[in-house]
Amino acid sequence: MTQATAMIIGASSQLSQTLAKQFSEQNVELVLFVQNPESIKPLTESLTTPVTVYPLAIEQPKQLIEQIESAWQTHNGAHLVIINTGLNGYDPALPWQLDEDIIDVNVKGFAAVANSVFKLLCEQGYGQLAAINSIAGLRGGPNVAYHASKAFAQSYLEGLSMHAQRLKLPVTISDIQLGLLDKAAMQGNKFWLPPIDKVAGQIITGLKKGKRKFYVTKRWRLVAWLTVGLPEFIYNTRHWKPKKKR
Repeated sequence: MTQATAMIIGASSQLSQTLAKQFSEQNVELVLFVQNPESIKPLTESLTTPVTVYPLAIEQPKQLIEQIESAWQTHNGAHLVIINTGLNGYDPALPWQLDEDIIDVNVKGFAAVANSVFKLLCEQGYGQLAAINSIAGLRGGPNVAYHASKAFAQSYLEGLSMHAQRLKLPVTISDIQLGLLDKAAMQGNKFWLPPIDKVAGQIITGLKKGKRKFYVTKRWRLVAWLTVGLPEFIYNTRHWKPKKKR
């Protein structure tokens, strides 16, 4: 039986590295892309299956596409590609530089990866493209560019899925709607912040089932449902109160 190969594009985060460990335990060969390859040496040395690490030029789309295509040829394709690249930040002054950086990574960089990988999967004739997305893309929010970029990713993935259906190819597109784990961590809310192993395990389970879109962890589905259903006059004012004049 041919050993499965998984590519993780954006392997520096704790979630990506936990996914890599669990894939390795399931005898999956790994191809990892990270901005600083040296930074994940402790991870790669601990894995029990073959692993190759490549640099990641997420802010240079043309170079990024070339990196992916080169690795694809070297490894004779892949069964699964996970995109986990993302930049977030908040400044109440809304400086353009912050928004531009987020757009460069979360929109231009993401689209470059998704577009090139989708084409490679179509040429291969099968495979799965998945992205670690966020329920932040369901509505606008104070992290303006971040929320908008996640909405873009959600729509882009849906479009790729429709395109694969039109081509009648067994190429699966999976949108992994991650809960607001950063916010839960800041608030110290253990109920909404499960162990990272559980998060990775639910992601792998959803991928194996070939789900088009799923929430991780499952309880965030309720939050997503409430977020979409809230009327604008409630959603847009729930955190903001006018300052009292002194």
